[in-house]
Amino acid sequence: MQTLSKPSRRNFLKIATAAGGGLLLGFNWSESEAAGSTLVDTTATAVSGVEFNSYLSISPQGVITIFSPNPEVGQGIKTAFPIVVAEELDADWKKVVVEQAPLDTKKFERQVAGGSGSIPHSWQRLRKAGATARQMLLEAASKRWNVPVSECTTENGFVLHTASNRRLSYGELATDAAQQTVPADVKLKDTKDFKLIGSTIKNVDNPKINTGKPLFGLDFYKEGMLFAMLQRPAFGYKLKSLDAKAAKAMSGIVDVVTFDNNVAVVGKSTWQVKKAKDALKIEWEKAEALESTTDHNRILKQMLDDSNATVRRKDGDVDSAFKNAAKVVKAEYQCPFLPHNPLEPMNFFAHVRPDGVELVGPTQTPELARNETAKLLGISPDKVSVQLTRMGGGFGRRLKADYVIEAVQVSKLVNAPVKVIWTREDDMSGGSYRPAVRYRFEAALDGQGNMIGYKLRGASINAGNATREDNFPSGAVDNLLIDSVDHKSPITTGPWRAPITNFLAFAEQSFLDEVAQAAGKDPVQFRLELLDKAKQKPAGAIKYDIDRMKGVIELAAEKSGWGKKKGADGKPVAQGFSVYFSHRSYVAQVGEVVMQKGKPVLQKVYSAADCGIVINQSGSQQQVRGCIVDGIGHAMYGNMTFKEGVPDQKNFNEYRLIRLNEIPEIDVHFVKNDIEPTGLGEPSLPPAGAAIANAIYKASGKRLRSQPFIEQEEFKEFKGVS
Repeated sequence: MQTLSKPSRRNFLKIATAAGGGLLLGFNWSESEAAGSTLVDTTATAVSGVEFNSYLSISPQGVITIFSPNPEVGQGIKTAFPIVVAEELDADWKKVVVEQAPLDTKKFERQVAGGSGSIPHSWQRLRKAGATARQMLLEAASKRWNVPVSECTTENGFVLHTASNRRLSYGELATDAAQQTVPADVKLKDTKDFKLIGSTIKNVDNPKINTGKPLFGLDFYKEGMLFAMLQRPAFGYKLKSLDAKAAKAMSGIVDVVTFDNNVAVVGKSTWQVKKAKDALKIEWEKAEALESTTDHNRILKQMLDDSNATVRRKDGDVDSAFKNAAKVVKAEYQCPFLPHNPLEPMNFFAHVRPDGVELVGPTQTPELARNETAKLLGISPDKVSVQLTRMGGGFGRRLKADYVIEAVQVSKLVNAPVKVIWTREDDMSGGSYRPAVRYRFEAALDGQGNMIGYKLRGASINAGNATREDNFPSGAVDNLLIDSVDHKSPITTGPWRAPITNFLAFAEQSFLDEVAQAAGKDPVQFRLELLDKAKQKPAGAIKYDIDRMKGVIELAAEKSGWGKKKGADGKPVAQGFSVYFSHRSYVAQVGEVVMQKGKPVLQKVYSAADCGIVINQSGSQQQVRGCIVDGIGHAMYGNMTFKEGVPDQKNFNEYRLIRLNEIPEIDVHFVKNDIEPTGLGEPSLPPAGAAIANAIYKASGKRLRSQPFIEQEEFKEFKGVS
């Protein structure tokens, strides 16, 4: 008789199905992929394994632990970093365990998730970490066998001596290898020898994500901690009075405290705290100008004519070019404020103790969280520890540390460990938004349809410089002027996925289509001609790679059948083109739109990306697809408006997001080369809006110059659109 311990639900289903005599179909999420965990103290690794460097340790049992130091915000870095290390180590991926490392500036550099810079910054460091450990393992084996190191090779977690048909596992060699002198220089693999890099590997957190295991900041719990929620003022207001008697009398409520114009309710559960927060009686008063969306629209238009603009770049004689032009094309484009709306709202745990501070939670900038905490409390940063959890989205919102500092302040005030949690309404109405921007473009054409002059004015609210003055088409136009004007507003703004370029690319690439039409040229050919001009006779500095940009343009045109594709009715398919360079990478996209019952419907998007060497096909494909869906959704629907400092949209019933049935088919292609990896978490978003808008124009003859498209008069004119 067999005795069974308490089975898991999955095992129970397997046993029950087998006992019933039916077909047994089993699966294991952990099979054939590295396992992942949530938090780890890297100082404790010696207990289970031998530490070779900051990035990896190997146990005598052969388990290879690879530490991923950068924050995981859904960009796949927790999988990509270990892949690079394991590649150079020649590790058996099935024996790799991935651990999220805490903040440790002595061991790691740039523990930041932002600007699509994690891989470009760490590529060589990660490779050297793996190659160094591999070399030490080779030297340990050569000594044990008394053979030259040159006769030894590695493969899939073993050191091999082919001449004598001997092999030793990394686990068997780990202790000896760690005693070897760390080599100053190591040889890295040739890219043609990569086995893991460039393959398709599952996300190491898949098993825990799919089974609901603790991973995210909202999952974190520590015995004895309290929960807190804050009531924050609208933009331009300050706290006048507070009546918290009813809230304090409610079950589970420990305290109600105020600081920095905020009111915090602290209690034993999130539900109790939320109910008490709703019971607060607060009166706010005006502290500064109260701005509404109508004010912003007026201010943006006024700034386009401001004589005090800051010149960002000027090439040639712009006035003369426009004076002598055969044709001048003008257009204006505008985008609204946008919230970040990560699926997981802001949250963080803090425990302020006499001997130091413990921080745990989702942050894109753990070092900033630590330093801001130390500054606030007047202590050394060494007294602050930061453990990282996986993030349920960030898109730039978690680059700030405001929600971390809230947890620190509440913990200090109530003298207890506290976890601050924002509601969706808090997240949307008290957030840090994408700046609102308006652009004016002007192009001068000669008699042959060549662009001889180009002007761009960027007017923005809290964006600083709303242009990217050195991006294409700068360098391809002899006479060019790019300037900007900015308005300071009490409405807080900050980086939003692909900052500035998330809208600038739409405006610029839509305008270039208008210019191509005025010149009587194909939009793709028009861009290629500009790039040829930039290469043969550059106008000023060229700060983008012309050949890489041409490469993605040509690949996207090829894969989409640009200008040649016909629909089932035999008519040409309406296609729109867009290309953009950002975060060191190049992406071209083609959108395909059909008219159904008088309404434009986006059916497909082709994307060609040059991000250098692709580390993980799975993760890279998802990054491009996610960017495109994000870009489409916000171009079509996203809008954040205000009335006297108060946001109009506070939850998803009032804020339109893209829906599953609105996501088109997406065909992703990568340029194959040996260039070191460049950014990928953001570059595919900027060109998406223009690819759609240009396709809609091709299908319907209507230009969409402002976002969200669905609220523009031109879009409302389509049948069936209200």
